[in-house]
Amino acid sequence: MARTADHDARRRQIAAAVRQLVAEDGLDAVTVARVAKRAGFSVGLVQHYFPSKDALLLQTCRQVMADVNARVAERITEGVTDAQPISVVAFASLRELLPVDASRRGEYRVTRAFRGRALDNPDLAEVARATAAELRAQLAQAVTNGKECGEVKADTDAELASTRIAALVDGLADQLYQDPARRVGGHGIESVADRLLRTALDEVFTGECRQYRR
Repeated sequence: MARTADHDARRRQIAAAVRQLVAEDGLDAVTVARVAKRAGFSVGLVQHYFPSKDALLLQTCRQVMADVNARVAERITEGVTDAQPISVVAFASLRELLPVDASRRGEYRVTRAFRGRALDNPDLAEVARATAAELRAQLAQAVTNGKECGEVKADTDAELASTRIAALVDGLADQLYQDPARRVGGHGIESVADRLLRTALDEVFTGECRQYRR
């Protein structure tokens, strides 16, 4: 048991080093030697756990997504505890995917580096596809739950709605990262992104949850 825990801890430490290097200097900065130095391990140990650069990036991306999912789970727990409508919980959860602070900008850079690398690697491409599909499935489930409680019209296509919202979030993330100081109509891009996301959710979650009616 202790040996497994040590093994997992080392993998996480190495992934954290990759994450820092990508966030600071991009994917080209990731070499086994630099990762080993940043993590405080030998080159041989890093190669023992991760025999290739793609393996390093895959583990790092998985760790980033685990961190994001943990924050999303917190938002969901808070929403349930506070008896919030599904639309409010969905907004808070989706906002965790947007690069609106230094930490999340680092996460964005890791995930985008991974997606770029996946264009030429079928194994990485499958992980990227599955990750995107999981987000759409979670959104579709939120829409379906909204139908059951009255927040969403019964004839709403959950798959279509989830695809549209996921595409919006993806595009907003790109714009927030590329030009965080941009202003649109006199407003900062972050506040504009919030408004666009709220509008998209409001167009789907048009009703009131029966569970919270008083």
